Amino acid sequence: MNYRQLGNSGLRVSTITLGTMGFGGTGWASPVGQIDVEGARRQIGLARDAGVNMIDTANVYSSGLSEEILGKALGSNREHVLIATKVRFPMSDEPNDAGLSRHHIISSAEASLKRLGTDHIDLFQLHGWDGQTPLEETLGALDFLVASGKVRYIGASNFSAWHLMKALAVSERDGLPRFVSQQIYYSLQAREAENELVPVSIDQGLGILVWSPLAGGLLSGKYRRQGTDAPEGSRHLSGDWSEPPIYDQDKLYDTIEVLIEIGSERGVSAAQIALAYLIGKPAVTSVIVGARTEAQLADNLASANLTLSHDEVTRLDAVSAEPLRYPYWHQAGNIVDRLSPADLSLLGSHIG
Repeated sequence: MNYRQLGNSGLRVSTITLGTMGFGGTGWASPVGQIDVEGARRQIGLARDAGVNMIDTANVYSSGLSEEILGKALGSNREHVLIATKVRFPMSDEPNDAGLSRHHIISSAEASLKRLGTDHIDLFQLHGWDGQTPLEETLGALDFLVASGKVRYIGASNFSAWHLMKALAVSERDGLPRFVSQQIYYSLQAREAENELVPVSIDQGLGILVWSPLAGGLLSGKYRRQGTDAPEGSRHLSGDWSEPPIYDQDKLYDTIEVLIEIGSERGVSAAQIALAYLIGKPAVTSVIVGARTEAQLADNLASANLTLSHDEVTRLDAVSAEPLRYPYWHQAGNIVDRLSPADLSLLGSHIG
């Protein structure tokens, strides 16, 4: 297992993070798994044996049950891992039990600490944008939690690039805590994060944590254009599937075939190839993997020791490539004389 600095912080994080959306199996987690405390202990053990040092959860996962199960499963081993959790979504029908107000952030942090059975959260992430609460209030609440020792680092998740830049500007102006990371959706199924979110991470020194790096299992190699049915009980490619949205099934299947080809050449699974591809991308600190079974988790963990060749990355880049949007096609055609590393993360393959 390799470890990378989380953005501009001094925190070192394993390139694979254990995801816990399947702990509990109610509410948001119901399609992902119904993992109980004993199952969680086994998954944590596998992850720790592989060198994983961070576990990601959220208060909303299974309406708090994911955090409870994680806390019980860790027990006295809590100090050996980093815990990342989140706040933003409703936890009840009460009008103030949602969003990024000072009230909701502080009360949610206290509730998460209790469920997790710990005295601090290593990485406290804003789970989504709140356009109705002033950033000064949100970041001020996080400042209070950091100053009190209840939170050590803060991050964002599912923000747009302009949301991130606005928040970073407020942090700098007012001397408030600064995000060290952003948790985003990014995969070979959809690489739109490369338009703005990856460049802003490079430019601003934010680490990237990737949620759903296998596109909810679409890139596992189980789903083929012909000859293979979706696994029993799957919502994939059906009317019930919404995250991530699928805009081009043919392109998705083409990408899956290349993953399977490279995996076959290497003697590993398509999932390992898809994960290794992301681990090698600029600004990516860690990919978050969760699994229904311990066999799936073990296979995913093996990707930490896999490095793709330049040719393999080029093949995957080509099959999954997205067209340049404006103003990027204009920049690629007209201003290549003065491009930064952040610019080149998107435009490099489109120039000369």
